[in-house]
Amino acid sequence: MTERLEQQITFLNEACKLKSVVRATELCDNSRYENSAEHSWHLTLYALVLADHAKPGVDINRVIKMLILHDLVEIDAGDNPIFGDHDPAAMEAQEQIAADRIFGLLPNNLGSDLRAIWEEFEAAQTPSAQFAKSLDRFQPPMQNLQSGGGSWIDYNVTQEMIEERVGRKISVGAPALWTYAQKKITAFFAARANK
Repeated sequence: MTERLEQQITFLNEACKLKSVVRATELCDNSRYENSAEHSWHLTLYALVLADHAKPGVDINRVIKMLILHDLVEIDAGDNPIFGDHDPAAMEAQEQIAADRIFGLLPNNLGSDLRAIWEEFEAAQTPSAQFAKSLDRFQPPMQNLQSGGGSWIDYNVTQEMIEERVGRKISVGAPALWTYAQKKITAFFAARANK
């Protein structure tokens, strides 16, 4: 019992480091950049509030688990902004090594269970994982729209880039959310073009 509890607390203390990983997306009030722990929390709230936009067969409780776990690997691998310049294969390899270490801190059965949830999210093959991935891609544009452009301005992002890198991923698991986002994004870029 004591050894298991020590492993659990070690993992939880390690997870606290996610609060120090700064992301490229600013908070809605444009006051600062969010950290990855805040992003994960916000996504779990998105899942609770937007559950009615999930397709049949989506288990919202499982989605919430995926979203609270999905970025833990950033403790070691760092955040790789969707519009940043990075090698996806190298990033995936770093994240797998990080997952080995971080989930390996837990007792074997718990570590294996949580790692499997993380792997399911990464593969995005199940309805729950596809919805979770959609929310992960939907939340940053909502923040960018609220903050006046945020990382889109920092990375010189075009509407076409958003549609290519984000739109497809949102529409797979939550088509209605992409329809909503697309209208807002189109209006944002139209207003910028008229300035």
